[in-house]
Amino acid sequence: MTGHNAYFGQLQAALQQEGELLPRLIVDLDRLDHNIDQAVAFATQTGKTLRLVEKSLPSFQLLDYIARRAGTRRLMSFHQPFLNLDAQHWPDADILLGKPLPAALAERFYRLHQGEFDPQRQLQWLIDSPERLLQYLALAQRRGIRLNVNIELDVGLHRGGIPEGEAGVLMLRELLLVIQRHPQHLAFTGFMGYEPHVAMVPRLLGAPEHLLAQAMATYQARVEQVQCEAPALWAQALAADGQPALTLNTAGSPTYRLHDQERISNELALGSGLLKPTHFDLPSLADHMPALFIATPVLKRAPSLTLPGLGRLPRLLSRLSARGREAMFVYGGNWLADPVSPGGLAPSSLYGSSSNQQLLLAPANTALQLDELVFLRPRQSEAVLLQFGDLLAVRGGQVVERWPVFAD
Repeated sequence: MTGHNAYFGQLQAALQQEGELLPRLIVDLDRLDHNIDQAVAFATQTGKTLRLVEKSLPSFQLLDYIARRAGTRRLMSFHQPFLNLDAQHWPDADILLGKPLPAALAERFYRLHQGEFDPQRQLQWLIDSPERLLQYLALAQRRGIRLNVNIELDVGLHRGGIPEGEAGVLMLRELLLVIQRHPQHLAFTGFMGYEPHVAMVPRLLGAPEHLLAQAMATYQARVEQVQCEAPALWAQALAADGQPALTLNTAGSPTYRLHDQERISNELALGSGLLKPTHFDLPSLADHMPALFIATPVLKRAPSLTLPGLGRLPRLLSRLSARGREAMFVYGGNWLADPVSPGGLAPSSLYGSSSNQQLLLAPANTALQLDELVFLRPRQSEAVLLQFGDLLAVRGGQVVERWPVFAD
């Protein structure tokens, strides 16, 4: 009979004891600890600081837990409502925007902001173009404030930012001139160069080591351009007098382990890799453990799949598509996730998906009864973590805490 192994069997027993027979999301703290320690050891070895990617870990208790163990107060935020929550919950945080927000949303942040968090000392806005910078300058002038400008670099991903080559030289020069002319409203604080393509693209298009070298060569050229053309801005960023420290951010979960040799960046961003959904089953994260699972109960079982419709064709297709398999319907479904336990479960492309009662085909010898649990691994974390209510934090196979997730 095919059933759960010891690990998932213990999780099932704990959730049944807790009465958790709704679709729930589980964070394994023992595995999370292992992943955090891997990241901290690497950052220490390379002399870099860790910045936590909030969108991938959208729960203050989860972020607090990781931050304490990792020894960091740096966040990367991607969503204006979450940014306001971050500033209120973490008044001592150093926050870098992970994408350029419309200036109207930046203004909304200031209009709603309350508390001890000081944006002029602790917040960096991401700027990707001269047009965006002029919009932010107008905002700063209207409100009589100074904004910290971190400049997005295109280091090969081609998703915006200062482009490679001579076009990038000219665009960065234009940005630096605007910042220099408006010191009362703009301050340069560094660069962000995100490069997930290094680990994600097929090797046919380039070895990771080669792609990373290209990315960091572009990064180095932009650093040298500021040092040469705007030395006063570089010196001000280094001094960090009344503004965030110089931030040369790069990497992400797929690539952070590849930065063991480069000495250009001074910090690494990390989020989903600490939970390791399936999208991050990469050679660069081989030492990380899956720490995030969906658990949902079986509502119905049938000895075979039967497709809707009349006549022989549906019955024939059912037999051919599910030969030797039973049909199980689980509570909820259609998530960005894949069944992981018991082994051999799979959705049916013929029957289709359902967010109410998902059909899974199971080997005929699957030892899973009604109200017992199916476990799935999410493919990503940022969208999935917001779909299940409180996270169940598990240690030693037992539920030890319940952590609310963000709400807009």
